[in-house]
Amino acid sequence: MKKYLRQVILIVLCLLVGAGTGLAENIVIKGSTTVLPIAQAALEAYMKANPGTKISLSGGGSGEGIKALIDNSTDIATSSREIKGSEIERAKSKGINPTATVVAIDAIVPIVHPKNPVKDLSIDQLSQIYQGKITNWKEVGGDDLQIVVISRDSSSGTFESWAELVLNKAKVTPRAQLQASSGAIVQVVSKNKYALGYIGLGYLDKTTKALTVGGVAASAKTAISREYPISRPLYLYTNGEAGGESAKFIRFVLSPAGQKIVAKEGFVPLADSAKSPAKGKK
Repeated sequence: MKKYLRQVILIVLCLLVGAGTGLAENIVIKGSTTVLPIAQAALEAYMKANPGTKISLSGGGSGEGIKALIDNSTDIATSSREIKGSEIERAKSKGINPTATVVAIDAIVPIVHPKNPVKDLSIDQLSQIYQGKITNWKEVGGDDLQIVVISRDSSSGTFESWAELVLNKAKVTPRAQLQASSGAIVQVVSKNKYALGYIGLGYLDKTTKALTVGGVAASAKTAISREYPISRPLYLYTNGEAGGESAKFIRFVLSPAGQKIVAKEGFVPLADSAKSPAKGKK
């Protein structure tokens, strides 16, 4: 099954394995659709190794996950962006202490329809397209056709990262078509020859074409080194240091077995990051 079928906005998985679940701790995980494939695959492996544990998992966006953590309605918030200062203040006012664990590295990749002749865009060109200042593909070496701008919605951590790393926090054009998930962007772009979207590294497939950015292709190597300019960490947030079953699950994601899952899902494991020092912070 393709990844976009695995991460619709309000996907909820309730996995009950084995007997004695009445005594098991219930873990709730909510948030990023980018992190969702990692969380889902890790959860399935964890449940097999720990029968009797009850875990629910849902997407909805990084902002929704962090909001749920602040509202004390989730044990773990998955996020593809760092928590904002305003969210930390709101959390502390409610007695919540958001604590981050980085579980993987990602790159945000601009994508087009496979028949689009454009192969590369600079950060400046991407910024101008998403601000609505460049509106025709011929302005960036393509056909004389209007660019259909596809973007994540504002609850998305990918939207926030794109706004910071590409737009320098400028506003996205109101003509942009907003999508609720990376999978939805893949679907839209794969069916529209004039569309431009952006997704996490783990969502790349043959139905769309990845563009290079400033001549650099997104890969594990270039994301770690920061040679690729639109890279970021992926997070799990908890209220303080995780305890109980939540801590066990996070340790599993960070373990060699968990990091193999990260790589299998198309993202960059932390072990690769440790082997290759970054060239500088963004």
